[in-house]
Amino acid sequence: MSGWRDTLDLVSIDELAAKFSLNPDELHTISGLYPYRITRHYFNLIREKGDPIWIQSIPDLRESCDDQESDPLSENCLSPVPGLIHRYPDRVVWLVSAECAVYCRFCMRKRRVGCGEGLLVNSSEVIRYISENSSIRDVILSGGDPLMLDDEQLEGILSALKNISHVEMIRIGTRIPVTFPRRVTKKLAAMLAKYHPIYINTHFNHPTEITPESKNACAILADAGIVLGNQTVLIKNVNDEPETMNELMCKLLSIRVRPYYLHQMDLVKGTAHFRTSVNTGLDIMASLRGHLSGLAVPYYVIDLPGGKGKVPLLPGHEVRSDGTIQLTTYLGEKVIYHDI
Repeated sequence: MSGWRDTLDLVSIDELAAKFSLNPDELHTISGLYPYRITRHYFNLIREKGDPIWIQSIPDLRESCDDQESDPLSENCLSPVPGLIHRYPDRVVWLVSAECAVYCRFCMRKRRVGCGEGLLVNSSEVIRYISENSSIRDVILSGGDPLMLDDEQLEGILSALKNISHVEMIRIGTRIPVTFPRRVTKKLAAMLAKYHPIYINTHFNHPTEITPESKNACAILADAGIVLGNQTVLIKNVNDEPETMNELMCKLLSIRVRPYYLHQMDLVKGTAHFRTSVNTGLDIMASLRGHLSGLAVPYYVIDLPGGKGKVPLLPGHEVRSDGTIQLTTYLGEKVIYHDI
């Protein structure tokens, strides 16, 4: 077992229930449906029941009262080999890990994350597919969380990709700097830097998550020449106020992380209670534009159901009286999106 895993320090359901006077049976019921895990670092950021950290990480009975689809983005249909998603012509998403340091309750992959250990797929099969498709120039490592792999496992993947001549860049999606920042070491950063250009998109959702530890983790990566971006999910009662989003975006720049995407909540089974309206997101974007540096303003996007891809939303888009909005995909297809 790797040294960093020895320090993961997870908080059990029984400890959680005892500290906050919760019913452990209810927590176990929900965690049996969607796995629970929280690191002590992230747990210690909770100040009270129902605060932004609590909402993101503590099981809620409402997760079981939702009849949406478990795979609304049709990732399974867009998977030419197990564990690989090929939605856009020039890039693929490789699900290299089945676990995270913290299992976020709003996760777009609630159906699979935490339901297995380690690598999800046969790496050689994925590498063969990428090698045989010369249109693929951008590989995004996701999961789960790629940084839950050992350094040696991760380097094996990076090395194999770097040996494919048409792969021009590698991106890593990770929440580790937020949820378990001590995992980010100078040794890890030096290894990653061997495979430039490397881009990391992390996942801060609330200003509380920007701590001295997470700032240090981001500094280690940035000092190694790794470009850092951030993908925030718009979450009800977490960051759906303009003031909160303003503070978050400014703090991200201060730790050398460029805001990249603000995601409308995906229509994933078990997450309905996290959703805001599209107008909430549009109002937030209007409050940021012109009032903050352009560097601090992310793209507000909807990842359309059916695997049709991400579409940016700007102030000026209007939700119709029947709760729908017409959007145009990157292929020019007109799609009607149904808001809450």
